[in-house]
Amino acid sequence: MSDQQIVEATKQVAVAAPGEPTLLGIIASVSADPTADVGKLERLIGLYERVKGEEARVAYTKALAEMQPHLPEIEEHGGILDKAGEVQSKYAKWEDVTEAIKPVLAEYGFALSFSIRQEPGQIAVTGKLSHRAGHVEETTLALPLDTTGNKNTVQAYGSSVSYGQRYTARALLNLTSRGSDDDGQAGGSAYVSDGQLEALNALIDRSGADVSRFCQHLKIVSLNQLPARRFRAAERLLQQKIIRDGEATHGKGASEPPG
Repeated sequence: MSDQQIVEATKQVAVAAPGEPTLLGIIASVSADPTADVGKLERLIGLYERVKGEEARVAYTKALAEMQPHLPEIEEHGGILDKAGEVQSKYAKWEDVTEAIKPVLAEYGFALSFSIRQEPGQIAVTGKLSHRAGHVEETTLALPLDTTGNKNTVQAYGSSVSYGQRYTARALLNLTSRGSDDDGQAGGSAYVSDGQLEALNALIDRSGADVSRFCQHLKIVSLNQLPARRFRAAERLLQQKIIRDGEATHGKGASEPPG
């Protein structure tokens, strides 16, 4: 079979009717021909793999688009505590994420898996989203070991793996969660709610603190720009000022809000 015959034959594969030769059948025919050129056979096999790969990619993309509207919004039950024991930010736990998405993934022919590579002082978590048609997409997140909170080595490893699983899954599936899902060093970015803002204003009025100087002390432009994760800390500062004023102790320490 000549190169031209191979090209013409493969052009007909996509529109082949039942009973007509398929690309795999053409390959079988060529391989059975003792006069066939090995190089041509290899090119034909390569073409077959590319055709099947493209079919799998198209099926993956179609199924992902159909699945997206049915992926649930994950509730955030995990919390990161500050030094005072207050929740400074919330996040979706991995066990909650996987429980919520597994049934939907199965319904649309997807499977999520992970591989972990350990390197000095860090790990790399690779999330792999596979479709039953054969196409796989993956993304990798390199992370330092999470030694916060006096974790031992095993706990630090497990925490970083869980973090990597959550965020690679989120990237592959475009998952969302209720509230701020940022449990990294920067913390949450959501601002205080109207109710929290009203509570702070009431405390400011009661304490007699100067709003402008209080905002400057907190390093924010205005009170409504205060991140929600810092609400408790700001509330405590104002309460402490009220107590100190009530005791007629007016000395201003480093943590006292300017008034």
